[in-house]
Amino acid sequence: MLVDCEAGTRQAAARDDGGPVPALTRGVITLFAVACGTAVANVYFAQPLLATIGHDLAMSPALVGGLVTLTQVGYGVGLLLLVPLGDVVDRRRLIVAQLLLLVVALAAVALAPTATLLLAATAAMGLLAVVTQTLVAFAASLAPPDRRGGVVGLVTSGVVIGILLSRTAAGLVADLAGWRSVYLASAGLTALLAVVLHLVLPRRGTLPPTSLRYGQLLRSTVTLFARERVLRVRALLGLLIFAAFSTLWSSVALPLSDPPFSLSHTAIGALGLVGAVGALAATAAGRLNDRGLARRTTGIALALLAASWLPLAFTRSSLWALVVGVVLLDLAVQAVHVTNQTLIHALRPDAGSRLIGGYMVFYSIGSATGAIAATSLYAVAGWGAVCTLGATFSCLAFALWALTRSDTPAPGTPGDGAPAVRGGLAGRGPAAERR
Repeated sequence: MLVDCEAGTRQAAARDDGGPVPALTRGVITLFAVACGTAVANVYFAQPLLATIGHDLAMSPALVGGLVTLTQVGYGVGLLLLVPLGDVVDRRRLIVAQLLLLVVALAAVALAPTATLLLAATAAMGLLAVVTQTLVAFAASLAPPDRRGGVVGLVTSGVVIGILLSRTAAGLVADLAGWRSVYLASAGLTALLAVVLHLVLPRRGTLPPTSLRYGQLLRSTVTLFARERVLRVRALLGLLIFAAFSTLWSSVALPLSDPPFSLSHTAIGALGLVGAVGALAATAAGRLNDRGLARRTTGIALALLAASWLPLAFTRSSLWALVVGVVLLDLAVQAVHVTNQTLIHALRPDAGSRLIGGYMVFYSIGSATGAIAATSLYAVAGWGAVCTLGATFSCLAFALWALTRSDTPAPGTPGDGAPAVRGGLAGRGPAAERR
């Protein structure tokens, strides 16, 4: 695969003047997907290991819960402070540097002798795991416009698989060799990926570098939200769909671990294998977007998202109903997520990292909101109330799409998978942002 990747990226690097970029090879895209999945998995490894980690380091339940919180906080800070750098520095160097620093953070987590050092290393790990979003933006910038949706979809499928299988993989490795081995193994794999990406990725990006200083770069992210209505709408959709997604995945273990099922942690973790079907939606949605069907794809996916909570409501009486609901929900969320990323990157390819980073901040807010609300609600009102909450998030997302669907370009028009650049945006560069 390495030979295939090198050939593909030499083609991609051949044009550095902002012109059309030759098609990426499948080997390069697969490498991007593997790297994304590996990086983002680190954010979720701790979830099935909390009890073991707490016992090993004599941590209180509240302190153990802080591991997940600090990882997410670190990730959110990274989205704001690190991902935008992809628009002003060599993305290849940025990605490799972040991966190498991530190796150090993972090793620190694995070797932490005290709870304090573990919490600090966990926060650093979350901060550096945002290399995932830099990779997504880089892949989108290397793809030709008429294939960008498909490329983003394939790369995002790696993210989906990484998130959903991280818990299963962590549980299996921890059972075999202890919880520290999970992070040591991830550190080794991340180091290997850093070397391969250093050899494979093009040395320069496909767009001319911006002259924005770091402070201006961060402020320009806010400016982009103020100027681009499509970005604001898609960010709100992202918040709502991931609130629904997190509502399910942060609380589904609770009814499954209680009677009548009383499933083991391993069996519950295996549910992630079912959710990985969502990776199929990521690829398909990207291709539909390239055909100019972003508006229709979004509407159908949001309708499926709302409908998924009907079978999920019968989880306590039927595992098959749970499986059907999980498949529908994950297909829908990933279809909308890929469409969102493809559309917002098309707004300003020269600001791709800022657009993706800003959008993902809303993703993080939605995920945190869903998790906190679902676990709290389950404790006082049960699974039925959790499903009502998830359905509410989903219906709000569908209502938002229905009210703003005219903002999504119609099939065949620029910005909806068409290769052309939307009028009035092509000429906006760094100088325009500073005005």
